[in-house]
Amino acid sequence: MPSSAEKLLERMRRSKSGWKRKDIESLYEGFGFVLHHGAKHDYYVHPDYPELRDTLKRSRSVPEYNVRKAIRLIDSSIALRDTIRSDED
Repeated sequence: MPSSAEKLLERMRRSKSGWKRKDIESLYEGFGFVLHHGAKHDYYVHPDYPELRDTLKRSRSVPEYNVRKAIRLIDSSIALRDTIRSDED
């Protein structure tokens, strides 16, 4: 059964507009990303793959480009995780 983060990811794949900041936060945190607060922006970084990061403005609505980037980063983290697991087998 898919997790709530996986369900949210699938809904975001279908529609990139109309999402709120809390939705992006739920998505990133559901896939293991960690929130860091900067001076003017916040950013999410995956602890296992620090090259996977996204900067977010502090606003309630989220532009479509942030949703598209979030989907790409989640897909990259899944691919990296799966590659590492297959190497371990």
